[in-house]
Amino acid sequence: MTRINEVMTEKDDFMEKIIKADIAEGVYGREICTRFPPEPNGYLHIGSAFAIHTNYRLAKAFGGQFNLRFDDTNPLKEDMEYVTAITEDIKWLGCDPGEHIYFGSDYSERIYDCAVALIRKGKAYVCDLTAEELSASRGTLTEPGTDSPYRNRTPEENLALFTAMRAGAYPTGTRVLRAKIDMASPNINLRDPVLYRIIHAPHYRTGDKWCIYPMYDYAHPVQDAIEGVTHSLCSQEFKDHRPLYEWVLEALEFPEAPKQREFGRVNLTGVVTSKRYLRQLVAGGYVDGWDDPRMPTLRGLRRRGFTPESIRRFVEEIGMVRNQAVIDFSLLEHCLRQDLKASAPGMMAVLDPLKVTIINYPEGGEELLELENNSENRELGKRLVPFGRELYIEREDFMEIPAPGYHRLVPGGEVRLKGAYFLRCEEAVKDEATGEITELRCTYDPRTKSGSGFNERKVKATIHWVPAKHAVPAEVHLYDKLLLGEETPGEGESWSDCINSESRKVLTGCLLEPYAAEAKPGEKFQFMRHGFFCADLVLTGEERKVFNRIVPLKDGYKGRA
Repeated sequence: MTRINEVMTEKDDFMEKIIKADIAEGVYGREICTRFPPEPNGYLHIGSAFAIHTNYRLAKAFGGQFNLRFDDTNPLKEDMEYVTAITEDIKWLGCDPGEHIYFGSDYSERIYDCAVALIRKGKAYVCDLTAEELSASRGTLTEPGTDSPYRNRTPEENLALFTAMRAGAYPTGTRVLRAKIDMASPNINLRDPVLYRIIHAPHYRTGDKWCIYPMYDYAHPVQDAIEGVTHSLCSQEFKDHRPLYEWVLEALEFPEAPKQREFGRVNLTGVVTSKRYLRQLVAGGYVDGWDDPRMPTLRGLRRRGFTPESIRRFVEEIGMVRNQAVIDFSLLEHCLRQDLKASAPGMMAVLDPLKVTIINYPEGGEELLELENNSENRELGKRLVPFGRELYIEREDFMEIPAPGYHRLVPGGEVRLKGAYFLRCEEAVKDEATGEITELRCTYDPRTKSGSGFNERKVKATIHWVPAKHAVPAEVHLYDKLLLGEETPGEGESWSDCINSESRKVLTGCLLEPYAAEAKPGEKFQFMRHGFFCADLVLTGEERKVFNRIVPLKDGYKGRA
């Protein structure tokens, strides 16, 4: 398994070299074509993004075509809900297939005809073994399989049985169509694999038209050939399936047949990318759904505030890998920060408010202060923030008995208010019953307005604030990793043993700058000192403002070795 530092130092893109060699040798008389073939039985995740972008990038790099094809040959799990979500997510990622969106179920008749052709050639037969008997007959990694007693049926017998299977003459699971290859092959995938099985269940697109459905390993190469795919790119786990892919295409005599080529699968530290496990998290109520901001689905990342640009940059930073790679999640966060630090406007947000009254500021007085939106991108302009007698600051920005090295506001001490004036604490007002500090009574120095050029004295800290009169109430969600470690539940464990109880903290009573009232779902901001935040896509509306912390400001990525 490759670690991140090894991945980042690999300079050659071996897949590009493969495609360039095929072009130079004139292997194909058509344009380069790649595809992404998701099964519509769940939502895409960050691992999917690597495969999507890899296929899309290579197709575009050679002026070719990128197809999105839904592998919908299992009526028991698939749904139009997932088709819609996958299509939207791929377009959001910036890998729009345009008009090249296809469905495996649209090829049902042609895939069936190909199976008939294999039967007539004596390369496929109908087998009556039960699932348990079939599994037992396949042998092991060290022992060959045994021939099915039905292996030597004549093509005529097999064709009649297969026709009856299609007509619904037999119950679910009673017969299968198998390829006739080699039960002694060292590659178990070639030991007469199943091509078709009987499933009496309605399909989400074709209804009850079919009761036999092709297996992925058989349907996939046929679908690739029908669409004119040149390079069928997939992860390393399918490498042992390549001989079967090639056998199908050769047996059916497709001209200029597609090539299956493999790249390394990408996993992220502390993140589950198995659809089976993700489905368990959703079904078990451990998360709020597929778009929960803690989920590694593209829906979840989008709702949390990740940008498509940052995900594409993440994939490009990894580059093409040959073997399975484990990538530190901090690299994805690093790519996001690089994107947001120059694109997200600033905002002052007080998450734990402490009231401040400026006793020497005119009662009823107010002025507008001009603050820069983003110091790294002047094109984002400036904003006006009202300033008056009453403000709120962070409770942690005042300490009655300061600890060593504490430089923020203390009794008799001064700080600068961001974009405003020097502020001096004169008195801390406490609740008589609890002793809790409820208000600070302060003075300001009108000569120290930001930008005035007054430098008679210095302060060691600048703190943020919001005007009490115009502050916008908000709810803030702080996120951490969903899992406590790298492992999924083991024997005798449940997801409850693996879930980080601190993965989401909900803060109510937060106060934001006035223009937060206009924040639209999906808008992103940099909250001073707190990190990058996004207005929640689901919960934010005119009456309720909910902001998700995408990432803290501190970058944990250590860079390349």
